[in-house]
Amino acid sequence: MNGDPTKAKVLIVGAGIAGLTLGILLHKANIPFEIFERCYEIRPFGSAVVMGADLANLFRQLGFYDEFLKIGKPVAKMTMFNENLKPRSVMDYSETQRLGGAQQYTVSRSELLQLLWRQLPPDSIHLGKQVFTYHQNDKFVEIKFIDGTKYYGHVIVGADGAYSAVREHMFLYLSNRDKLKSSDATPLPFSSVCLVGQTEVLDPNEFPSVKAEHSETATMQGSSNLCTWQTFVTKENTICWTVNRALTKRKCMDDTEIYYNTEWGAENYDDMCQEVRELKVPGGKEGKVLTIGDLIDRTPKDRLAKLYWEEKLFHTWYNGRTVLIGDACRKMNPSEGSSTLNAMHDAVALANWLDTVPSPSKTDVNMALKEYRDERYPIAKEAFDSSQALAEKLTKVTMDQSCRFARRCR
Repeated sequence: MNGDPTKAKVLIVGAGIAGLTLGILLHKANIPFEIFERCYEIRPFGSAVVMGADLANLFRQLGFYDEFLKIGKPVAKMTMFNENLKPRSVMDYSETQRLGGAQQYTVSRSELLQLLWRQLPPDSIHLGKQVFTYHQNDKFVEIKFIDGTKYYGHVIVGADGAYSAVREHMFLYLSNRDKLKSSDATPLPFSSVCLVGQTEVLDPNEFPSVKAEHSETATMQGSSNLCTWQTFVTKENTICWTVNRALTKRKCMDDTEIYYNTEWGAENYDDMCQEVRELKVPGGKEGKVLTIGDLIDRTPKDRLAKLYWEEKLFHTWYNGRTVLIGDACRKMNPSEGSSTLNAMHDAVALANWLDTVPSPSKTDVNMALKEYRDERYPIAKEAFDSSQALAEKLTKVTMDQSCRFARRCR
């Protein structure tokens, strides 16, 4: 077991960005922990994250900022285009170094995960561990996994995403005792479907944007469809991309859809790939127009996924020795782009409060979890409200433009 055996041992369920960040922080603080991931390997799904000034000091304190710079490509600006690649607005990042102490960088999600993974002792992460159930009492918490193994600790952290098994068990326990807030009992709604991918390494002669000093980061908004799509050029000479298609009405998933959405890439993406192929993207050679189809054709199948993007802020974040972080306690529309950053800030706050726990007693642990929730919930609500407002604005603008386009075509 890693860490000081006199301190409360933390069992982290989920080896995503939130869970790995928390593990690194606990490791640095000499707090015993173990991480459990349901998948059997790290899979390179996802697009890219723009980050830097807001996390630079954290990475410096943890000792891997120089490693981060090796995988990040500096961003000078982010341009928003219409569907015909006519610029509409520009977000200038040139002053972030002076104002925030660090540049903004584009980094692929897969590279970020691998960077975080490298900071942890190999024996602290257990793969192929799917939660069956867990039990907590005044002295400890016990997790049972589907493979029959059991692990014991003093705190269980649900960092296992939007369809968190830890949250499901915690809410069931509270619901059976009429202690669950009614809003937390409703299914996760979603208002968009998203196709995400990362290309293979591209030829700079065909894709000149990959050899530029700064990452070309672009957002395109459709007028003849309900789509918003983005491209991010990475340090690896690849392009990460997303296509987000708004739905006219919010929906909730049935059990089968929930299963597929917890398994990145399991959802059939062929139909959507065909539907969005003609969407234009910048970065072509000598003015040649590129399309999402060009990127799809150069994206390996194991780096392509279709997802539903849920939107919900849960009221209940902890109970007894159990606590939630990241997407397990709040899921935001990707239009805001801050879900990853908020998850990492959750990890920082929780680690700080766990470091103050004087003993592994249930009372001391519960007090720390309450302080964590009191600190992070107002910030999460502000970020969630901002995400909702931006997503609704983009959807409304896109739908209005689509209606006007349809009327012109009659």
